[in-house]
Amino acid sequence: MTWKRRLLVFASSLLLAVAPGAARAESPVRTVRLYAIECGHMDVLDMGVFADTGEYDGKSGPLAVTCYLIRHPMGTLLWDTGLSDKLAENKDGGGVGPFKLSVKTPLIDQLKTIGVTPADVTYLAFSHFHFDHTGNANAFAASTWIVNKAELAWAESTPTPFGVDPSAWSAVKTATTRLIDGDHDVFGDGSVRILRAPGHTPGHAVLAVKLKKSGVVILSGDLYHLEANRKFKRMPVFNTERADTLASMDRVERIVKNTKARFIVQHDVKDVAALPKLPAYLE
Repeated sequence: MTWKRRLLVFASSLLLAVAPGAARAESPVRTVRLYAIECGHMDVLDMGVFADTGEYDGKSGPLAVTCYLIRHPMGTLLWDTGLSDKLAENKDGGGVGPFKLSVKTPLIDQLKTIGVTPADVTYLAFSHFHFDHTGNANAFAASTWIVNKAELAWAESTPTPFGVDPSAWSAVKTATTRLIDGDHDVFGDGSVRILRAPGHTPGHAVLAVKLKKSGVVILSGDLYHLEANRKFKRMPVFNTERADTLASMDRVERIVKNTKARFIVQHDVKDVAALPKLPAYLE
């Protein structure tokens, strides 16, 4: 350990001694932590697009938009970047088709409340490249981007696929990028794993996080948008491949069962409401 590193560790310990309570996020951690971050909100005028079998036709409903920060002794991972922080500049938000979009507090500002800046994020990874998961990606150009090859090829195809905004993640061209094909162990110890789950998009994935006290937590990406979709295996009309989606559902549910995992549907308002609010976290 260099003298600069020792000085940093010493200074961090003094800070904690002076200000007891929840540790600031930039201080070293000994165990994995999972922070849930509100990264926007959607009011959907017609939820019919979220079931290709007609159950939601003509019905309106809300969808949560969430990002997740995982702190590990070896670094930090940000999973998804939500809707663009620019929406917070307009109290009425914005709209895309049947979606009314809003952001209450920018992602960058929320990270600051736990002592994290974009420069502190070691790795950036996405469940997939739809606009509500990549809105602030370019703010993390200094991070190492973990990107599925099939997802990137699809998102860069012509014409641009439905729901994709290439300008939001244009930094992929210059950022340090780690291209992956399948499952990926982020820190090499099995505690934070990106699990391939194609179907919603070609390179879609879920994230499995193993926590010391809370056990395994699996973040859905858009494998499901609602708990009812999970229960009845409903899927959006805009999924790229129905058969792949069903196979991914089967695989992930087996992993949930075998690991006794807590499964979080990232867009389900009730699932998200049950998670700790910043600066609290699961560990």
